[in-house]
Amino acid sequence: MFPVSRHHSTIISRIHRTQGIQLNLYTPSHRSSLRATSLPLQWHPTLSAAFHSTPASRGGPLIPILATLLKASTGFELARTASRIALTFFPLLWFKNMKSHRIIKYAAIHGLPASEEHKQKHLKRIRRRTRMLQILLFIPFTLFWATIIASLERTPLTGRWRMILLSPEEEDEIAARLAGPGWYNAVGEILAEEGSPRVIPTSDWRYKWVQDTLRKLESIIPVLAQEPELCPNWIEGGPDCKPLPPPAEHPLRPRPRASEYLRWVCNKMVKDAQPPLAPRGTAGAPYSLLLIDKPDASNAFSYGFGPDGGSGIVVYSGFLDDIFAKFPLQYESPQPVQKSFWSRLLGGIFPTSSASQQPTPTPEQTAELAILLAHEMAHLILAHHLESLSSVTIIVPGTLSIAADIIRVLIFPVTMLFGPFVNDAVAQLGKVGSGELLKISEACSSTKQEIEADVVSARLLAHAGFDARDTVKFWEDRTGAEAECARHGQPEPTEPMRVARNIMGSTHPVHEWRVTSLKNELARWEEERQRAIAAAATTRS
Repeated sequence: MFPVSRHHSTIISRIHRTQGIQLNLYTPSHRSSLRATSLPLQWHPTLSAAFHSTPASRGGPLIPILATLLKASTGFELARTASRIALTFFPLLWFKNMKSHRIIKYAAIHGLPASEEHKQKHLKRIRRRTRMLQILLFIPFTLFWATIIASLERTPLTGRWRMILLSPEEEDEIAARLAGPGWYNAVGEILAEEGSPRVIPTSDWRYKWVQDTLRKLESIIPVLAQEPELCPNWIEGGPDCKPLPPPAEHPLRPRPRASEYLRWVCNKMVKDAQPPLAPRGTAGAPYSLLLIDKPDASNAFSYGFGPDGGSGIVVYSGFLDDIFAKFPLQYESPQPVQKSFWSRLLGGIFPTSSASQQPTPTPEQTAELAILLAHEMAHLILAHHLESLSSVTIIVPGTLSIAADIIRVLIFPVTMLFGPFVNDAVAQLGKVGSGELLKISEACSSTKQEIEADVVSARLLAHAGFDARDTVKFWEDRTGAEAECARHGQPEPTEPMRVARNIMGSTHPVHEWRVTSLKNELARWEEERQRAIAAAATTRS
């Protein structure tokens, strides 16, 4: 069990809204019911596999041992505890060394008689204390960086290095809380923050349309794991055809548990017969789905982690209304029903209800919807919510806490002279500063995740038969409040977001940054295709 305060108990509910990058930290307990929201709780998807692109290590037992012991929230807590112990003894040992140096220096300056034995005794004590200081500082330093290295992994499909400092057991605990009705309970509490939501029933044609489109995109997930085998003809076609992506350098890969991998390595070391390590199957499609009747909200968000419907997508009706306004609905007349003899004979006596025309989504409308769903699916496939949970609740606060402890030790002589009030003021200032740094860190990581989800969504759409080039126009049209990094109802970016943009080297609006990234990705596809065609021609010749 990793320590999570009530403030961060549901940080996994970080919402990646298509209107921009939004970070919502909700604090409700997931134990309350959904009587107020009347959300359906009967849908239970089947198990599927989660993916992770970091390949299994072949470098000996050290890496799996580190992964087992340190790839957990307790690993970072261990490093922080070791640093506090070291910093507790650091001033004492340092002052004693300074005192010994002063004694030797004073005796040399004033010509006081001192035996060589007495001098060597002080020098020996200095060396011993210095060695203790080095050991005390080396242990937390090593634990800190070993924990960071153990938590490193490559993001599937994009290859971005990231840190997820949660053990498989901790991930399983999160997934168990969200499995089945847990996802609907958690989403219901999130939606309750915006009022009393009205859920569009599953019998509504809009729900069936969205669900069918989502299931079509979900069927592409196995392709992302075996692109070279399942899409060998990606270089065919031309500039006017729908582009297909080149095989990803970092495909989706199942990952085994670190503890299972350690046991496998130990058995190999003792030459014990051991069957191949089975991959760890968790989290994935089919995803849960909710449609919320809210005409003034033209967006959607993804939420959760884990199997059994522990992750899913919420779509607002306002986004569907925007699609219908852009591409008018078309209606299909119902097929005439053959009437029996008795129906024709008694038709004038008993009134019959005439069947109403049914809306038929057009390919253009489905393409717009697929772009939105693919973006939110990308967040779930890449486990962005789990990454946010690890960063916001463990890595960033733990690092800031260690840095604050070091600063307080360094300024200890000042605070010791001016009393505890100065020490309290410094501690309070550190809390405020760490809070702002945490917001900036969240803004930076959110922007990267949004751009990453756009790039991966283009790959999903291309394999599903849609034109990935349509994503550029889609995000170009969603300007201003619909594509900026702002909270719902907050038209201007916050100050941490502006600072984050400066840190990341961009002062442009985020939607422009996202469009540019999509254009660059599509251009890379064409460059890779031309390079592959040239290589194939050279091989044939």
